[in-house]
Amino acid sequence: QLQLVESGGGLVQPGGSLRLSCTRSGSTLDYYAISWFRQAPGKEREGVSCISASNSSTYYADSVKGRFTISRDNAKNTVFLQMNNLKPEDTAVYYCATATSKSCGSSWYVHYGMDYWGKGTLVTVSS
Repeated sequence: QLQLVESGGGLVQPGGSLRLSCTRSGSTLDYYAISWFRQAPGKEREGVSCISASNSSTYYADSVKGRFTISRDNAKNTVFLQMNNLKPEDTAVYYCATATSKSCGSSWYVHYGMDYWGKGTLVTVSS
């Protein structure tokens, strides 16, 4: 069993930046690939990014490439999502999740493939 907790969301102006954190706890000390998802009202949940357990591979949705950077600090059991040049369309609840696998694989962006989820953190991009 493991738990994921997101933090770092808030209100930011277009063009601004936020850093989200996903902190893991639980009975296992193993590391897993972590995906970030987001969901805006009335829209489907979409995959944003993924990072492998070893920090060797990262993936991004086309909509955030060049603006978002995923990283991790395994010593702190934390995965980060640095979001730069934020746009209003980035407004959503952001969730971290894991399929309890080492690699992101080809389905890192598929929400129903995840085993564990955080409760989400709200990011609002508005002037």
